[in-house]
Amino acid sequence: MEPDFDPSDYGSRIADIYDATVKGLPTEAAVACLAKLSEGGPVLEFGVGTGRLALPLVQRGIPVAGIEGSPDMAAQLRAKPGGRDIPVHMGDFSQTRVEGEFALVLLALNTVFALPSQEAQVRCFANAAAHLREGGRFVVEAWTPDSAAFRDGKAVRLLSVAEDEVVLEAAQIFPADQYMRTTKVRVTSRGVRLLPANHRYAWPAELDLMARLAGLELEHRWSDWHGTPFADTSREHVTVYRRPC
Repeated sequence: MEPDFDPSDYGSRIADIYDATVKGLPTEAAVACLAKLSEGGPVLEFGVGTGRLALPLVQRGIPVAGIEGSPDMAAQLRAKPGGRDIPVHMGDFSQTRVEGEFALVLLALNTVFALPSQEAQVRCFANAAAHLREGGRFVVEAWTPDSAAFRDGKAVRLLSVAEDEVVLEAAQIFPADQYMRTTKVRVTSRGVRLLPANHRYAWPAELDLMARLAGLELEHRWSDWHGTPFADTSREHVTVYRRPC
């Protein structure tokens, strides 16, 4: 039996400040890479959120549709210029279907680990493959698990420091289930926000096997959106799978 999973839960807690929490990410590099990989074809983003990647892709002339589990995140997207022009389908992206075939399906920023079990993640890969046209690509951005970062199964790390904001993350790991419970603590002049999130993490090799089960082939794996080679010390990866022609 799979753990309970509410696809709207994370967004309901963070939607109003989500854009502020991701402002330091390499968005421009990601958009440039995705535009090249899509070859101008239509893109489907699993967990489209507030449109951090979808909106600039549309501005480049690339059609984008999204699947989103959180009405609060979708509302933030629709409130932005051009946001209402992006079709957003509400539901769990591991099984929600969208009409049409796509040149690229995107699952960015560790969102694959929001799915609560290996079974759900396997379904997600199969769902991505079902949306791809021949030769289409499935792009997954995720962190690489590092159990050495934990002591007695727990870890606290400082994520960012600025004059007006400090962000910390407290995490507890459960290796037997490949499960991690985290809460980010965001401190600003307006007060303290607790942003909990749970992860069913997986190593790149496990994701590769999920892709093979879905009929996809590994095309690229980089350490970042700039195409830096993936190495033993890489803590994150951008992986590109392709549906064979």
